[in-house]
Amino acid sequence: MRRSLLILTGALLACAAITGTSYVLARQICAHELAGRVNGLVWLRREFRLSDAEMQRIRQLHEGYLPRCRENCARIAAKKKELQAVLDHAQGMMTTEAQQKLAEVGALRGQCQANMLGYFYEVSRAMPPEQGRRYLAEMQRITFGFHEQIENTMSIDTSSPHGHH
Repeated sequence: MRRSLLILTGALLACAAITGTSYVLARQICAHELAGRVNGLVWLRREFRLSDAEMQRIRQLHEGYLPRCRENCARIAAKKKELQAVLDHAQGMMTTEAQQKLAEVGALRGQCQANMLGYFYEVSRAMPPEQGRRYLAEMQRITFGFHEQIENTMSIDTSSPHGHH
């Protein structure tokens, strides 16, 4: 009986590791594709059947946005390092300084999302109206979807399996 339990536990842990690794890799690939070089816009042309003129305008928008995106990512990464240093020094306690750094990371992420939305709006306006609406809806789903899944799972909604936390 004990051996069966160990085998079952090992199998479940292996499945969880495979699932987690697959999820992380899929998110990285999606992020890479979305933030890729101008040639990475090939999917956009194909998916939304855009003309040469529309693609030229979108390429200009993309080239203008990438430096801001990289800057946002660098600022977030630097602030996360500061947060990690504070957490390492706090020895397992949530300090006021750690809370402040966490809030700063959150604020930077919020600014980043606002910048992305601005960029997505610009790109959507460079497309035919119906295609632009579809593009904007997809970009919003990707941008906010991950956090919304967590928030929905952890909300106090009684229909949620975690709602009684």
